[in-house]
Amino acid sequence: MSGGAASRIAIVWRGDAATRAQATPENNRLAPVFTALAERGIDAEPAVWCEETNDAVGAQLLGVDGVLVWVDPLSDGKNRLLLDALLREVATRGVWVSTHPDVTRKMGVKEVLYVTRSLGWGADTRLYGSKRQFVDQFPWCLRQHGTRVIKQNRGNGGQGVWKVEIVSDAPADGLVLQVLEGRRGSVPRMLPAADFCTLCQAYFADGGCLIDQPFQPRLPEGMIRCYMGVDRVIGFGRQLIKALIPPPPEGPDSPEAQPGPRIMHAADAPDFARLRAKMEADWTPGMMCLLDIGRENLPVIWDADFLYGPRDADGHDTYVLCEINVSSVFPFPEQAPARIAALVAERFGIQPRAATTTR
Repeated sequence: MSGGAASRIAIVWRGDAATRAQATPENNRLAPVFTALAERGIDAEPAVWCEETNDAVGAQLLGVDGVLVWVDPLSDGKNRLLLDALLREVATRGVWVSTHPDVTRKMGVKEVLYVTRSLGWGADTRLYGSKRQFVDQFPWCLRQHGTRVIKQNRGNGGQGVWKVEIVSDAPADGLVLQVLEGRRGSVPRMLPAADFCTLCQAYFADGGCLIDQPFQPRLPEGMIRCYMGVDRVIGFGRQLIKALIPPPPEGPDSPEAQPGPRIMHAADAPDFARLRAKMEADWTPGMMCLLDIGRENLPVIWDADFLYGPRDADGHDTYVLCEINVSSVFPFPEQAPARIAALVAERFGIQPRAATTTR
């Protein structure tokens, strides 16, 4: 449906049957989005999804005009392949879906780092499409270029993201590595290179791949999350992260090992003016061209995570893309719900309500 009034929008997130039965627009973390949509005259309803409620959610989604999705690719060992198939089906029946799974497969996977490596956010990024290629080429890359970061194609929460560095390379012992996974609570492990390659074998299942990037030494300075509403910046979040940094002597569960708070900033924050200009005028249009994604298919909300790269000749920060998130962007800046609602209204041709005055 397009060009007319959208009477109903469903918001999908993962839960269980009990959560689905009890869900209201007010009793969940996305309540501000429900409120912002209502203020635009858009009816929004919860559509809590899990594998057991797939059929019920499917029937519900066929009765709405559009769907907004907040479901991680991996959660407690479960994926969202069943949901993606459902979303594709309802989309073919005329329901607008954001983010459509086909767009997620282009933007919301680590392979995007390789496909867009020629943009100014890129680095020396490599792709291994098979275990054999990984075994043959990755040790050479480590020896030539030093510490690397290996990433499985689709995941979240640091799962399948590894900092890898050489500990020793003596002829008698072979190549020995120190590896540290990005998920919270991880500690460094010493492994022969062959064992690490075996550990990574599972990431090639179902057509998967591995992405290989150089480790960024400025990682301890923090990560900048750039929040996007379609093709315009909504805001920024800066956080001191601890992923891929060895835990302190107090251990991985100590307060010192926990990430800092994410400090939100408005889209016009001076500290990120250069990054905003790059995202809106250069990098996002470049990504859209490389991935063949039109503006009308960009997610209503997505984010790009950046690490600080080496400073340029003038002393300015550069930025290296380490991930794009389109599946479950949360938390987000306080201005994001209003922008999401505005973009949904734009999609369905809904005009802003006229301001009312009282005497």
